[in-house]
Amino acid sequence: MYYSMNIEEKIRIPSAMLAMDIEDAAKKVLRDSYERRVFKGVGFVLSVDDVEIQGQGVVVPGDANIYYTASFNALVFNASVNEVFEAEVKEIVEFGAFCSIGPLDGLLHVSQVGGEKFYYDKKSKSLSSRGKKSVKKGDVLLLKISTVSLKSTANDTKIGLTMRSDGLGKAEWIDEEKKRASKKPEKAEKKEDKKSRKE
Repeated sequence: MYYSMNIEEKIRIPSAMLAMDIEDAAKKVLRDSYERRVFKGVGFVLSVDDVEIQGQGVVVPGDANIYYTASFNALVFNASVNEVFEAEVKEIVEFGAFCSIGPLDGLLHVSQVGGEKFYYDKKSKSLSSRGKKSVKKGDVLLLKISTVSLKSTANDTKIGLTMRSDGLGKAEWIDEEKKRASKKPEKAEKKEDKKSRKE
């Protein structure tokens, strides 16, 4: 899920940047510090905007830098367990599929693809089941986040995905499930009609 957060932070403006407009310098420092990084309690920061300097800068004797308090808006992505996403398959490997979840990638392990058993097919570079279902690069899947391990960078962050719950998977799988579910009540009604006619 994407969020907009207002954050207030004490920042250090290096003396080499003092020739710049102070808010431009603050924006550069904040972007270098925050963007494309993961912070616990905040999430994955995508962008920093609307930087405002609060009050006067502070000079510490013996330090060439100036310290300011700045407030800014951050666009943040935060993945939560049990959150459902529509994701594109970016890569198929022997042990599963890597899928894009917003700006991050998550792993859909081969054991979590569905209720059936799926295998890696080397020839087609896909995950296939004996029931003729398959997942390949470029497919769009409806899936759920099962685990999240936030680390300081996007590359180190691990997101586990699953499609084992009802209502998840490829669009055609979901449509087939709905058709089967709608046929079950019709069959039950026909059986009841036959019983009532016999009586």
